[in-house]
Amino acid sequence: MSVRSTHRLAFEEPIFEMEKRLVDLETRYATARAEHDPATADFQEQIRRMRRELSGFLRNIYATLDSWQTVQVSRHPDRPQTRDYLGLVFDRFLELHGDRAIGDDKAIVTGFAHLGEQKVMFIGQQKGKNLEERMACHFGCAHPEGYRKALLKMRMAEKLGMPIICFIDTPGAYPGISAEERGQAAIIAENLMAMSMIKTPIVCVVIGEGGSGGALGIGIGDKVSMLEHGYYSVISPEGCASILWKSAEHAPKAAEALKMTSKYLKQFGIIDDIIMEPLGGAHRDHREMATTLKAYLTKSIRELSKFSHEELLENRYQKFRKIGLYTEDLPEVPLESD
Repeated sequence: MSVRSTHRLAFEEPIFEMEKRLVDLETRYATARAEHDPATADFQEQIRRMRRELSGFLRNIYATLDSWQTVQVSRHPDRPQTRDYLGLVFDRFLELHGDRAIGDDKAIVTGFAHLGEQKVMFIGQQKGKNLEERMACHFGCAHPEGYRKALLKMRMAEKLGMPIICFIDTPGAYPGISAEERGQAAIIAENLMAMSMIKTPIVCVVIGEGGSGGALGIGIGDKVSMLEHGYYSVISPEGCASILWKSAEHAPKAAEALKMTSKYLKQFGIIDDIIMEPLGGAHRDHREMATTLKAYLTKSIRELSKFSHEELLENRYQKFRKIGLYTEDLPEVPLESD
């Protein structure tokens, strides 16, 4: 499903100009063909050449995005969200609601799903498409009841022997007083501990934004991967800039300093895999992105299903133990003589 976006990122302006010229050329070709104009063949050749140029242009621009541009792509209004993928990746989905304590947090979607022939427990963060949905979902920032709902469904999946798939897409957990009063930090910490010990395969994918503890609350898995143009960080660029430089205007500088994009995180061993996006980003072709994502999830579940429960837990433990390791060569300090 190709999407013709009206939202233009600053670095995409040349792309839209070239696409406009291509549309004009195609219109002229259609008119010439209807009128049996001899110039029809010339128009065809020009269209083929321009399409090749456009593909190359898109490839070059998106291959050289800086960190801040990648953050902008991850937040693109037309980028597919969790509920978009539910209809494109999974064959069936039965939603499960509520945390048995406070209510149903719409920022986190949970339920049974079919990934081909494989039954899975799905958990994903939803931002919302329009203002009404975004308000209901708190712009993808979950409350404690959302993380409690997710944890309940994970434990249900463990009892049923079902793999768990988590889609991460949040700027962070909800930061309001109401969330803190209901134990935001405590429930995220509980999720981290519980997910590390759940005896069933867990695959986590950052599909857009992966912000802070809000992302980690459903982000402990046997495989933690991300889409090519997502980000995954301890803090948002704006938050980091506000702390270090006292102004969110320095967000581009913060994004680069945080090394929060997929290419850096793969090098550091924070994520396992980078899932490549369609030419020009996932927002340009939802269906192609969903097809690639489905193939990755299917392969990952198949690989993880070969391990015993004990092996899963040990491998998961070792995976997170290795994150952040480094060596440092210290100069030898001679001992003082008496």
